[in-house]
Amino acid sequence: MTTPLISLQNLSVHLDGRLILDNVSAQIAAGEIVTIVGPNGSGKSTLLRAMIGAVPAAQGTVRRAPGLRIGYVPQKLALDAALPMTVQRFLGLPKRVSASKAKTALELAGVPDLRDRQMTRLSGGQFQRVLLARALLEEPQVLLLDEATQGLDQPGAAAFYERIEQVRTDLGCAIVMVSHDLHVVMAASDRVLCLNGHVCCEGAPHMVADAPEYRALFGSGTRGTMALYQHKHSHTHDHNHAQDTSH
Repeated sequence: MTTPLISLQNLSVHLDGRLILDNVSAQIAAGEIVTIVGPNGSGKSTLLRAMIGAVPAAQGTVRRAPGLRIGYVPQKLALDAALPMTVQRFLGLPKRVSASKAKTALELAGVPDLRDRQMTRLSGGQFQRVLLARALLEEPQVLLLDEATQGLDQPGAAAFYERIEQVRTDLGCAIVMVSHDLHVVMAASDRVLCLNGHVCCEGAPHMVADAPEYRALFGSGTRGTMALYQHKHSHTHDHNHAQDTSH
């Protein structure tokens, strides 16, 4: 069996005296798209931050493959509207990057013509694509996205997820997403991890959508919407589903 890029074993995390994650175990394998879903306050963002080592473990372990390159797209990023900054300059913080490297990253993110634009004049969708480009500068082996489509309309979110799938194809990287866009996410994922402080259920999207633990959190009404998207995209994901098991 291939060694996972990231492995969490019995991970618990406390923040401000509260237990946020309790006994979470999960693995991220090369090349897969994993989506983390769960209600507000369920620890999704904390789990991503634990994966990159930004929050300490109260117990359990987080193991990353030696020399692992990780790209991270935050939930949101506030920039001073009075501060003039081009996309090229933004990509070069905190260390400068060459114009050719910036160009390659922007092309991967699907916005090749934004290099000289002012950051404060970008649309929401363009801004998120630039954040994605910044995360892609070092050609990550794992790309983490924390609610990266928050604030985008449904077509914009769908286009962003399509670009993410293309990034996986181009770079061969694993992708771990936190998202509330259940219907789109289920179609774009190889595996879904349902979190509510602990792992409620995990497996292929259609398995998780049928799990009673998932329905208890999100209701059974979401099943029909996801079934529609799952059917539309099943030809690209069936080979992955056949290999997945629910835990």
